[in-house]
Amino acid sequence: MTTETIEEARPESVSFVEEIIRKDLAEGKNGGRMQTRFPPEPNGYLHIGHAKAIAIDFGMANKYGGVCNLRMDDTNPQKEDTEYVEAIKRDIEWLGFKWGNILYASDYFQQLWDLAVELIKEGKAYVDEQSAEEIAKQKGTPTQPGTNSPYRDRPVEESLRLFEYMNSGECEPGKMILRAKIDMASDNMHFRDPIMYRVLNMPHWRTGNKWNAYPMYDYTHGQCDYWEGVTHSLCTLEFVSHRPLYDLFVDWAKIAEGNDKPLDDNRPRQTEFNKLNLTHILLSKRNLLVLVKEGVVNGWDDPRMPTICGFRRRGYSPEGILSFIDKIGYTKFDALNQMSLFESAVRDDLNKRAQRVSAVVDPIKLIITNYPEGQVETYTAINNPENEADGTHEIEFSRELWIERDDFMEDAPKKFFRLGPGKEVRLKNSYIIRCPEEGCCKKDEQGNIIEIYAEYVPDTKTGEANANMKIKGKTIHWVSCAHCIEAEVRNYDRLWLVENPRDEVANYSKENGDLRGIDAMRPFINPDSLSIKTAYVEKWLTTRKPLDYLQFQRIGYYNVDPDSTPDHLIFNRTVGLKDTWSKAAK
Repeated sequence: MTTETIEEARPESVSFVEEIIRKDLAEGKNGGRMQTRFPPEPNGYLHIGHAKAIAIDFGMANKYGGVCNLRMDDTNPQKEDTEYVEAIKRDIEWLGFKWGNILYASDYFQQLWDLAVELIKEGKAYVDEQSAEEIAKQKGTPTQPGTNSPYRDRPVEESLRLFEYMNSGECEPGKMILRAKIDMASDNMHFRDPIMYRVLNMPHWRTGNKWNAYPMYDYTHGQCDYWEGVTHSLCTLEFVSHRPLYDLFVDWAKIAEGNDKPLDDNRPRQTEFNKLNLTHILLSKRNLLVLVKEGVVNGWDDPRMPTICGFRRRGYSPEGILSFIDKIGYTKFDALNQMSLFESAVRDDLNKRAQRVSAVVDPIKLIITNYPEGQVETYTAINNPENEADGTHEIEFSRELWIERDDFMEDAPKKFFRLGPGKEVRLKNSYIIRCPEEGCCKKDEQGNIIEIYAEYVPDTKTGEANANMKIKGKTIHWVSCAHCIEAEVRNYDRLWLVENPRDEVANYSKENGDLRGIDAMRPFINPDSLSIKTAYVEKWLTTRKPLDYLQFQRIGYYNVDPDSTPDHLIFNRTVGLKDTWSKAAK
């Protein structure tokens, strides 16, 4: 790629990551190639934090004519499963990206092993038989140097023999490890003879029983990038301190294979950016797994979960998610982003694509006493005023309607501009109606209002003589009792009661004897994060498909749940029409 091409592709403002990429391409590093990778561990479902990494890994490759591979970091068979692999692929595709190749760290197990053997021969690695506790003490502190292992200078032949023993299936896990021999006095703790291999003695879901000793992430990651031809390794800020070790292992791999090309121009380069952190959300697959196993949520795709599949089921659009990621950008500083900003981006996108429908989620019956019994009018409703191509559908009007319970108040204050004694409103797309001063409602024995009565004003529909009649009341929505469908509506709220559950859970755990798992989380979980209501919706909704985007007029954005059927409609609330987070936080 030429400098001219880069300049043409450059927007007015780019992130520091993109500036680095542009500079490398302009200087011809890696032969002017652009290649990235997205390397998730298949031990759980991807969450919203991964979406930010996906956006930049695939986005930069797409923008600069490169390729982004999907590489599963499957070095820990204790937690990995093909279920997670398939889920990861679905999530990436749903976000709108395509990978160049699907690769696995396990593809390189033999190369990694052979390199480790070569490093032992070169005196750069050794087998250590100390316990984990002994090794931890020996590593020192950030201000105090570590001390050498008593096994650090054992003969090469002995380390080679023991390394083979580690993979034999006879070595007890935890009995031996392979360590890199670097510098126990280094200021960088990661250089203090890091672990390269540990014994697990368990089969791998791809390689079967061939391996019993498995490589560690820090040893694996750089070599896989190098062997694949990755030019830009983009990762989050916690890997800043790992970068020197990443570079060293790549250098060792190049030297071991006799590669004499200039190291600075032909190597993967790691660049770190800030994580995506959101208020009222707890990330990390470990924490999310606790919520699933303890039944706090109904699976990984529960709409209260911050997983990509959870947001998908809740009704977030991929375009809305990517718009939010673009707004917050990529920096070198971690920040806690407000959930209201995320919802605002989603709301803006849904406004463009959601079909407008009538639904009453807290129904009370309205009877228009002067409208002829048995008479039915049919109106044409616009599906989406933001997109004419979405067309129209028909909706029926009759004498008995369902309206929202809070659209009527018997003892209404002066500034209540909906229905009440002597008050009038416009029914959306239909007539103006007026409640009588007396006898405007019917109550049950407990005093609960069960019916509302009103009269319609003739000739007040659009295009009729009194269509422009001015009233103080607002416009309210409705569905015809005889022409609607009963539906289940799931209204989701925040799962966490506190703005920063990560810190709150950690502090509570420490203050209460190092609590773990759900016991540390429970005090901060919202017991009212889900309410299920029986609603009435227009029958046209039986034609909608799972995950279709909808706007329940005057209520909020919803979507069709995957479990919904024409005989049992189910809708999930995605986000309200207005921001409710700022108000709730006060």
